[in-house]
Amino acid sequence: MPDDELLRSMLRDQWHLVPAEISVLPGGLLSHGWDVTAGGERFVARLAEHAARQPVEAGLAATEHLRTTGIEAGEPVRTLAGALTVETPYGAMAVLRRAPGRTLDGRDPVDQQFWGDRLGAVHRALQRFHHPGLGRWNQLDPDAPHLTTEPWLHRAVTTAITAMTRLTVTDRLTYGVLHGDPAPEIFLVDPATGRAGLLDCGASGTGPLLYDVAAAVVYAGGEATAAELLDGYLAAGPVTEDEMHAALPVMLRFRWAVQADWAARRGDAEALRHAREALSEHAGEQ
Repeated sequence: MPDDELLRSMLRDQWHLVPAEISVLPGGLLSHGWDVTAGGERFVARLAEHAARQPVEAGLAATEHLRTTGIEAGEPVRTLAGALTVETPYGAMAVLRRAPGRTLDGRDPVDQQFWGDRLGAVHRALQRFHHPGLGRWNQLDPDAPHLTTEPWLHRAVTTAITAMTRLTVTDRLTYGVLHGDPAPEIFLVDPATGRAGLLDCGASGTGPLLYDVAAAVVYAGGEATAAELLDGYLAAGPVTEDEMHAALPVMLRFRWAVQADWAARRGDAEALRHAREALSEHAGEQ
C-alpha cells in the first residue's frame, strides 16, 4: 500500500492535484480507496490490482454512462496524459471527482433502502452498456496454489464453485453488468437534496446480477439483517423475487468463497477465519 507521501506524489505528477487532506475510505474487498481534498474539491482515488486495470477502466466508463442516465456518480478524472488509469508499483490507480453526499451506513434500515434502490437502478441503467474491458464475472480457480494453505479451504471453495455451476446451468438467471464490490461505503445520499448515488462502479464485469446482491447482503451482515436492502433492490432492480428466493443462498455461499480466496491470497488470517465460519453456516446450500 502506498503511504501518504507516495500517494501525494502520484496525484501531483499524474493528475496535477495537490491534496490538502487525504483519508482512507472504509469498506471494499477488491480495491483500496482514499477521500482526497484538493483545490477546494473532493476526489476519490481508487487503487486496484494490476490485473484489474482493464475492468477498472470499464468501470470508469460505466460510471460515466450512469451520469448520462441521471444517476449521481463520481466523475472520472483523466491524467495529464489523457489516460483513465495509471500503473503504479501497487496496482492500477484511478481518480474521480466525488459526487455529493455522505456514504451509507449498511446497518441502518433507511440507508439500506437507499443502498438497495441505487444498486437496482445501476443494474437497470447498465443493461445496454458495452465496453471491451468488461470481462466475465469473478470466477474462482479451484487449482490455485493458495487454496492449499488450509486443510478445509480447497474443499469449501470447490464445493461453492460446484453449487454455483449447477445453479447457472439449471436456473434461469438475470445477467448484466456487475458492480463487483457494492459495499455500502460506495453509495451516497445527499442530505440537501435527498438524492442517492454512488462513488464509482469498481472493476466491472458481466455475470448474474444476484452476485452483486449477494455481495451487498454479506456487507449488511447476512440475510437476517438485510431485509430493507433486499426490499429496496426488488423495487428498483431487474431481478424478480422468485429468482432471488431460489438463487440467493447459493450466491451468498459463492461470495463467501470469493472472500476466502481473497483472504488466502493475502495471508489475512482474521478474514479467512470469518469466511470459514460463514461457509460452514452455508454448507447445506447446494
